[in-house]
Amino acid sequence: MPRLLLTVIALLALVTGCSQTPQVSARPPEAPAAPPDQAGLPDGSSVHTISFGGVERNYIVYKPAGLPAAAPLVVVMHGLSGTPEYSQRTFGWDPLADTAKFVVAYPAGVGRSWNTGAGCCGQAERRNIDDIGFITQLVGDISAQVPIAQNQIYAAGMSNGGMMALALACTTGTFAAVAAVSATQVGGPCSPPRPPSVLQIHGTSDPIIKYDGAPGIGYGGGQSIPAVDEFWRGVDGCEPPTVTDDGSATTSTATCAAGRSVELITTTAGHVWPPFATQRIWDFFAAHPQ
Repeated sequence: MPRLLLTVIALLALVTGCSQTPQVSARPPEAPAAPPDQAGLPDGSSVHTISFGGVERNYIVYKPAGLPAAAPLVVVMHGLSGTPEYSQRTFGWDPLADTAKFVVAYPAGVGRSWNTGAGCCGQAERRNIDDIGFITQLVGDISAQVPIAQNQIYAAGMSNGGMMALALACTTGTFAAVAAVSATQVGGPCSPPRPPSVLQIHGTSDPIIKYDGAPGIGYGGGQSIPAVDEFWRGVDGCEPPTVTDDGSATTSTATCAAGRSVELITTTAGHVWPPFATQRIWDFFAAHPQ
């Protein structure tokens, strides 16, 4: 064969080999991944990604050392424009988890927002992201890797994240109790498949989600905070509430059916996560398993 033809054939073979994607069959077989319940989660913080609804979703898990045989799980959701990293760094859940021995999950909303329905909020609502489904899958994924007490799964959130906690209370039977801080419930009345205990913490000086339900800065208004409290007292089959005032906050507490409770803590603060909130929320959660 002429030398020129041999050279051309060799060059074509080289170019073709570089441009093709390697075939799977040409690669050595990989060892199968350990199933989640064998892989487990490391102690401390770890970052995880799951695919849900065609979207890659991220969340942080904080797992203390020395957990009991079945540990509670608290899902903490950031506010609009917030991040899971900010919630983890600022709200003080991890040190409390070390002491009380529960797992904390900090999910990330798409576009730093949560789709709670009824036109709220941000990119998540505009893209019709299924955040209810995502959080439900997140709970399942964590439960497959850490022994979670299924009657002690809780959700808490700030602002848009608090709206998300109330949306989860409305639509799933997963959560034994939820807590909403500087948030309100969007949409109309709901019929929860398994009503949870509900705690609200809200300030009368909140300029964004106003206590009386009037339009606020960047938010068109909705239900007043007392109206949300009254709604959940009806859902949970509660007795008339008792009201106490310690000078810094007014607390309305209603005892409800099946050991549940509905509580509203009213302060004079603005759109904030109060310093006492994390401990108070955990005390409420711990007192109300499903």
